[in-house]
Amino acid sequence: MTLSERNTFFKVGIVFCAVCTLLIIVVSFFTIPHYRNFLGTNYIIYQENDFFPDDDMEQETDNTASQGTDHAHQGIINSVEVEDDNQNSTRRPSGVFQAITGSILGNNYYSVHITLILLVIFSLAGILLIHHFFERTSAPEILYIAIFTISFSFEVIRLILPLHLIFNFPLIYVLVASRILLFARVFGIFSLFAASICSAGLDVQKTRNIIIVLIIATQVIIMGVPIDVLNWDTSFNMKSGYNSMFRMIEIGVFFTTMISFLITAKIRESKEYAFVALGIILALAGRSILLSADNWISPLPGIFLLSYGTWFLCSKLHRINLWL
Repeated sequence: MTLSERNTFFKVGIVFCAVCTLLIIVVSFFTIPHYRNFLGTNYIIYQENDFFPDDDMEQETDNTASQGTDHAHQGIINSVEVEDDNQNSTRRPSGVFQAITGSILGNNYYSVHITLILLVIFSLAGILLIHHFFERTSAPEILYIAIFTISFSFEVIRLILPLHLIFNFPLIYVLVASRILLFARVFGIFSLFAASICSAGLDVQKTRNIIIVLIIATQVIIMGVPIDVLNWDTSFNMKSGYNSMFRMIEIGVFFTTMISFLITAKIRESKEYAFVALGIILALAGRSILLSADNWISPLPGIFLLSYGTWFLCSKLHRINLWL
């Protein structure tokens, strides 16, 4: 990919992130007034196969409904809808930070909405700054960092859940949107891995091939994942199967990326690449907090770590390439 083609991609990314920013502003007028009045609905899962191993919700047996559940095999999953006038889904997101803060504060849908706005604004501001500082700099890693940054604009998709609760449109739209969001998250993580490979000396002329391979690999993973559109947590995330597999993928990509940048720092005798690895650690820590945020403690430290980590690694990459 030439420098001109890469800059064109940056501009397309800016337009996309700007559209997502406008979209979340428009959607806010429909969703925010309804957060206080949402009818509390829990969807309890009974399962014969272990598609959803982390299901810890209380099981009940009234008003069985089987529609709306997506699964990759032929096991039978029955759903029960439970009405509660006081609260929505009581399932809290998983994660270390969430486990700590969740014990202090209850969930708040306004904080989730603010978190989504921060993620979309971060995505737009990040791609703008990347285009500005790297427009004339030939840094092969920055394309994949840009993809990672743009992927956060897709978090606006999570607002399809409150829109569904308000307008009651078919659940197939929620399912498709959930798969797109899952694709964007996995593809963003894989992009960081690709950035580490490029820093280690991969031929930059193979950029298109790398992206195609990443797209195919991500698509293969996503299409095999069952998503239960009747079961969601308090951060507007649909419950998907094989969560342990995704944790292993993220941990594996994380350590591989860190090791690749540290090896690059050793080979090229440049400690700046070690600082890039540190920036990625901070950015991923912020990402983990924000993707599961459902209370007022999470947004500030999450967006700080994500923003500072991304800025830190980009500034080090910029300095490295200015020396070349």
